[in-house]
Amino acid sequence: MDKNLNQLLKWSIEAQTAANAGQSHHSNGAPTSNNSGPAAGTGAVATSPAPQVTGSGPRPVDPEVLASLFGGPSEAELMKAAMEVITDPSPETTRENKLIAFDNFEQLIENLDNANLLDELALWSPLLSLLDHEDEDMRYHAAWCVGTAVQNNQKTQERLLAMGGVPKLVDLAMKEGESEKVRRKATYALSSAVRNYQPAMDVAADEMHKRGHEVLVNNGTKVDAADMDKVDEVIDCLRNKAKSA
Repeated sequence: MDKNLNQLLKWSIEAQTAANAGQSHHSNGAPTSNNSGPAAGTGAVATSPAPQVTGSGPRPVDPEVLASLFGGPSEAELMKAAMEVITDPSPETTRENKLIAFDNFEQLIENLDNANLLDELALWSPLLSLLDHEDEDMRYHAAWCVGTAVQNNQKTQERLLAMGGVPKLVDLAMKEGESEKVRRKATYALSSAVRNYQPAMDVAADEMHKRGHEVLVNNGTKVDAADMDKVDEVIDCLRNKAKSA
Protein backbone atom coordinates (compact mmCIF):
# COMPACT_ATOMS: atom_id res chain seq x y z
CA MET A 1 0.00 0.00 0.00
CA ASP A 2 1.16 3.54 -0.71
CA LYS A 3 2.86 5.03 2.37
CA ASN A 4 0.70 8.17 2.41
CA LEU A 5 -2.50 6.19 1.88
CA ASN A 6 -1.49 3.90 4.75
CA GLN A 7 -1.01 6.91 7.04
CA LEU A 8 -4.38 8.32 6.07
CA LEU A 9 -5.99 4.92 6.73
CA LYS A 10 -4.44 4.80 10.21
CA TRP A 11 -5.77 8.28 10.90
CA SER A 12 -9.24 7.26 9.72
CA ILE A 13 -9.22 4.22 12.05
CA GLU A 14 -8.15 6.38 15.00
CA ALA A 15 -10.89 8.89 14.22
CA GLN A 16 -13.56 6.17 13.97
CA THR A 17 -12.39 4.51 17.19
CA ALA A 18 -12.58 7.79 19.06
CA ALA A 19 -16.03 8.51 17.62
CA ASN A 20 -17.35 5.05 18.56
CA ALA A 21 -16.02 5.37 22.09
CA GLY A 22 -17.77 8.71 22.45
CA GLN A 23 -21.06 7.33 21.16
CA SER A 24 -20.90 4.36 23.55
CA HIS A 25 -20.25 6.66 26.44
CA HIS A 26 -23.26 8.86 25.76
CA SER A 27 -25.76 6.46 24.17
CA ASN A 28 -27.68 5.64 27.38
CA GLY A 29 -27.64 9.08 28.88
CA ALA A 30 -25.46 10.28 31.70
CA PRO A 31 -23.27 7.60 33.28
CA THR A 32 -24.10 6.23 36.69
CA SER A 33 -22.59 8.34 39.42
CA ASN A 34 -19.75 6.84 41.44
CA ASN A 35 -21.77 7.53 44.58
CA SER A 36 -24.88 5.63 43.51
CA GLY A 37 -25.31 2.08 44.82
CA PRO A 38 -27.95 -0.64 44.52
CA ALA A 39 -31.51 0.28 45.49
CA ALA A 40 -32.32 -0.81 49.01
CA GLY A 41 -33.72 -4.30 49.18
CA THR A 42 -33.40 -5.08 45.52
CA GLY A 43 -30.27 -7.20 45.79
CA ALA A 44 -28.90 -5.42 42.70
CA VAL A 45 -25.16 -5.48 42.23
CA ALA A 46 -23.42 -2.12 42.00
CA THR A 47 -21.86 -1.40 38.62
CA SER A 48 -18.80 0.64 37.68
CA PRO A 49 -19.33 3.87 35.79
CA ALA A 50 -18.80 3.84 32.02
CA PRO A 51 -15.16 4.25 31.01
CA GLN A 52 -14.07 7.75 30.14
CA VAL A 53 -12.72 8.57 26.70
CA THR A 54 -9.24 9.95 27.09
CA GLY A 55 -7.19 12.10 24.80
CA SER A 56 -8.36 14.76 22.39
CA GLY A 57 -9.15 12.56 19.43
CA PRO A 58 -7.02 11.28 16.58
CA ARG A 59 -3.69 12.79 15.71
CA PRO A 60 -3.83 15.46 13.01
CA VAL A 61 -3.07 14.34 9.48
CA ASP A 62 0.39 15.22 8.20
CA PRO A 63 -0.08 18.06 5.66
CA GLU A 64 2.47 16.36 3.40
CA VAL A 65 0.22 13.28 3.30
CA LEU A 66 -2.82 15.31 2.34
CA ALA A 67 -0.83 17.24 -0.24
CA SER A 68 0.37 14.02 -1.82
CA LEU A 69 -3.06 12.43 -1.85
CA PHE A 70 -5.08 15.40 -3.01
CA GLY A 71 -2.73 17.02 -5.47
CA GLY A 72 -1.10 19.80 -3.45
CA PRO A 73 2.57 20.57 -4.14
CA SER A 74 5.24 19.08 -1.89
CA GLU A 75 7.93 21.33 -0.43
CA ALA A 76 10.40 19.92 -2.95
CA GLU A 77 8.05 20.97 -5.74
CA LEU A 78 7.69 24.40 -4.16
CA MET A 79 11.48 24.76 -4.09
CA LYS A 80 11.73 23.91 -7.77
CA ALA A 81 8.86 26.24 -8.64
CA ALA A 82 10.46 29.10 -6.71
CA MET A 83 13.77 28.64 -8.52
CA GLU A 84 11.97 28.56 -11.88
CA VAL A 85 10.45 31.95 -11.08
CA ILE A 86 13.76 33.36 -9.84
CA THR A 87 15.62 32.32 -12.99
CA ASP A 88 12.81 32.99 -15.47
CA PRO A 89 14.20 35.32 -18.18
CA SER A 90 10.80 36.30 -19.57
CA PRO A 91 9.65 39.90 -19.02
CA GLU A 92 6.32 38.61 -17.70
CA THR A 93 8.06 37.61 -14.46
CA THR A 94 8.67 40.85 -12.62
CA ARG A 95 11.64 41.63 -10.43
CA GLU A 96 9.28 41.91 -7.47
CA ASN A 97 7.96 38.40 -8.10
CA LYS A 98 11.52 37.07 -8.32
CA LEU A 99 12.37 38.57 -4.94
CA ILE A 100 9.19 37.16 -3.41
CA ALA A 101 10.11 33.75 -4.81
CA PHE A 102 13.59 34.15 -3.28
CA ASP A 103 12.04 34.85 0.13
CA ASN A 104 9.88 31.74 -0.18
CA PHE A 105 12.87 29.67 -1.27
CA GLU A 106 14.94 30.83 1.69
CA GLN A 107 12.16 29.94 4.13
CA LEU A 108 11.84 26.47 2.61
CA ILE A 109 15.55 25.66 2.92
CA GLU A 110 15.60 26.69 6.57
CA ASN A 111 14.38 23.13 6.99
CA LEU A 112 17.42 20.83 7.12
CA ASP A 113 15.79 18.12 5.01
CA ASN A 114 14.84 20.64 2.33
CA ALA A 115 18.36 22.07 2.29
CA ASN A 116 19.69 18.56 1.72
CA LEU A 117 17.41 18.26 -1.31
CA LEU A 118 19.23 21.03 -3.17
CA ASP A 119 21.62 18.53 -4.70
CA GLU A 120 18.97 15.96 -5.59
CA LEU A 121 16.81 18.65 -7.20
CA ALA A 122 19.79 20.08 -9.13
CA LEU A 123 19.29 23.50 -7.54
CA TRP A 124 22.86 24.23 -6.46
CA SER A 125 24.00 25.31 -9.92
CA PRO A 126 21.26 27.87 -10.54
CA LEU A 127 21.55 29.17 -6.98
CA LEU A 128 25.31 29.70 -7.20
CA SER A 129 25.02 31.29 -10.65
CA LEU A 130 22.84 33.97 -9.07
CA LEU A 131 25.82 35.16 -7.02
CA ASP A 132 26.96 36.73 -10.31
CA HIS A 133 23.61 38.29 -11.20
CA GLU A 134 23.67 41.86 -12.44
CA ASP A 135 20.98 42.89 -9.94
CA GLU A 136 22.32 43.71 -6.46
CA ASP A 137 19.27 42.38 -4.66
CA MET A 138 19.45 39.11 -6.55
CA ARG A 139 23.08 38.66 -5.49
CA TYR A 140 22.10 39.56 -1.92
CA HIS A 141 19.31 36.98 -1.78
CA ALA A 142 21.45 34.32 -3.43
CA ALA A 143 24.16 34.75 -0.77
CA TRP A 144 21.48 34.69 1.93
CA CYS A 145 20.07 31.41 0.65
CA VAL A 146 23.51 29.83 0.43
CA GLY A 147 24.22 30.82 4.02
CA THR A 148 20.92 29.38 5.18
CA ALA A 149 21.45 26.14 3.29
CA VAL A 150 24.89 25.37 4.73
CA GLN A 151 24.42 26.53 8.30
CA ASN A 152 25.26 23.71 10.74
CA ASN A 153 24.96 21.19 7.92
CA GLN A 154 28.07 19.31 6.81
CA LYS A 155 26.28 17.61 3.93
CA THR A 156 25.44 20.92 2.27
CA GLN A 157 28.83 22.38 3.22
CA GLU A 158 30.41 19.53 1.26
CA ARG A 159 28.18 20.16 -1.76
CA LEU A 160 28.86 23.89 -1.72
CA LEU A 161 32.59 23.24 -1.73
CA ALA A 162 32.33 20.60 -4.45
CA MET A 163 30.29 22.98 -6.62
CA GLY A 164 32.91 25.71 -6.39
CA GLY A 165 30.81 27.93 -4.17
CA VAL A 166 33.44 28.87 -1.59
CA PRO A 167 35.68 30.84 -4.01
CA LYS A 168 32.55 32.60 -5.30
CA LEU A 169 31.62 33.68 -1.79
CA VAL A 170 35.14 34.91 -1.01
CA ASP A 171 35.16 36.89 -4.24
CA LEU A 172 31.78 38.46 -3.46
CA ALA A 173 32.74 39.24 0.14
CA MET A 174 35.99 40.96 -0.89
CA LYS A 175 35.00 42.46 -4.24
CA GLU A 176 35.90 46.10 -4.70
CA GLY A 177 32.92 48.15 -5.77
CA GLU A 178 30.37 45.68 -4.43
CA SER A 179 27.73 47.11 -2.08
CA GLU A 180 28.16 46.72 1.66
CA LYS A 181 24.95 44.75 2.10
CA VAL A 182 25.94 42.17 -0.52
CA ARG A 183 29.46 41.83 0.89
CA ARG A 184 28.11 41.38 4.39
CA LYS A 185 25.61 38.73 3.26
CA ALA A 186 28.37 36.90 1.37
CA THR A 187 30.45 37.04 4.55
CA TYR A 188 27.56 35.51 6.48
CA ALA A 189 27.33 32.71 3.92
CA LEU A 190 31.07 32.15 4.09
CA SER A 191 30.93 32.01 7.87
CA SER A 192 28.28 29.29 7.69
CA ALA A 193 30.26 27.43 5.04
CA VAL A 194 33.57 27.15 6.92
CA ARG A 195 32.59 26.61 10.55
CA ASN A 196 33.46 23.09 11.71
CA TYR A 197 34.34 22.10 8.14
CA GLN A 198 38.08 22.27 7.60
CA PRO A 199 38.18 21.64 3.81
CA ALA A 200 36.05 24.74 3.20
CA MET A 201 38.09 26.76 5.70
CA ASP A 202 41.30 25.82 3.89
CA VAL A 203 39.91 26.78 0.48
CA ALA A 204 38.55 30.06 1.84
CA ALA A 205 41.96 30.85 3.39
CA ASP A 206 43.71 30.15 0.08
CA GLU A 207 41.26 32.34 -1.82
CA MET A 208 41.64 35.17 0.68
CA HIS A 209 45.44 34.85 0.45
CA LYS A 210 45.20 35.31 -3.33
CA ARG A 211 43.41 38.59 -2.67
CA GLY A 212 46.04 39.85 -0.28
CA HIS A 213 44.56 38.75 3.04
CA GLU A 214 46.68 36.26 4.97
CA VAL A 215 44.52 33.95 7.10
CA LEU A 216 46.92 32.58 9.72
CA VAL A 217 46.92 32.18 13.47
CA ASN A 218 49.84 33.33 15.60
CA ASN A 219 51.99 30.23 15.18
CA GLY A 220 51.85 30.42 11.40
CA THR A 221 49.39 27.59 10.86
CA LYS A 222 46.03 27.83 9.15
CA VAL A 223 42.89 28.56 11.08
CA ASP A 224 41.26 25.58 12.75
CA ALA A 225 37.65 25.46 11.51
CA ALA A 226 36.58 24.11 14.91
CA ASP A 227 38.12 27.08 16.75
CA MET A 228 35.16 29.47 16.79
CA ASP A 229 37.20 32.37 18.19
CA LYS A 230 39.72 32.17 15.35
CA VAL A 231 37.01 31.75 12.75
CA ASP A 232 35.29 34.80 14.21
CA GLU A 233 38.51 36.80 13.76
CA VAL A 234 38.57 35.95 10.06
CA ILE A 235 34.88 36.70 9.56
CA ASP A 236 35.06 39.94 11.56
CA CYS A 237 37.91 41.10 9.34
CA LEU A 238 35.75 40.54 6.26
CA ARG A 239 32.81 42.36 7.88
CA ASN A 240 35.02 45.35 8.65
CA LYS A 241 36.26 45.43 5.07
CA ALA A 242 32.65 45.40 3.90
CA LYS A 243 31.84 48.42 6.07
CA SER A 244 34.61 50.41 4.43
CA ALA A 245 33.39 49.48 0.95
